[in-house]
Amino acid sequence: MDAILILEVIGRPPEHLVETLEDLSKKINEEKGVSVKNKKINEPALLKDQKEFFTSFAEIEVEVESVLHLAMLMFKYMPAHIEILSPETINLKNSDLNEILNEITRRLHGYDEVARVIQSEKKILENKLRELMPKEKEKA
Repeated sequence: MDAILILEVIGRPPEHLVETLEDLSKKINEEKGVSVKNKKINEPALLKDQKEFFTSFAEIEVEVESVLHLAMLMFKYMPAHIEILSPETINLKNSDLNEILNEITRRLHGYDEVARVIQSEKKILENKLRELMPKEKEKA
């Protein structure tokens, strides 16, 4: 299966963006079941209405062994866009679709767990801050 991944980055300095996209391309090529066939890294451009931040993107054409490999790339590298070039029609066994859906579910549960931990930690920090604030007012 052939696909194009569009990866976007924002930051500074502009040379760092090109290095980052090169590194990401290399890492993608090292993924099991994935081969980078072609890549085009665009020159960084100043973000609209910004004086310090730049943006750049890379078009990375990959060949993957299966839809699961493409789904793994999607979750690991979070491309801004994915376009499947070939094949025109994809036939999946239900066991393959089960594997993809279970991987998506596993990752979503992981993200949900992280979000819950962060919410809990935020609440603890807010409570500690409230405890400290009256003490600070008494000192003033």
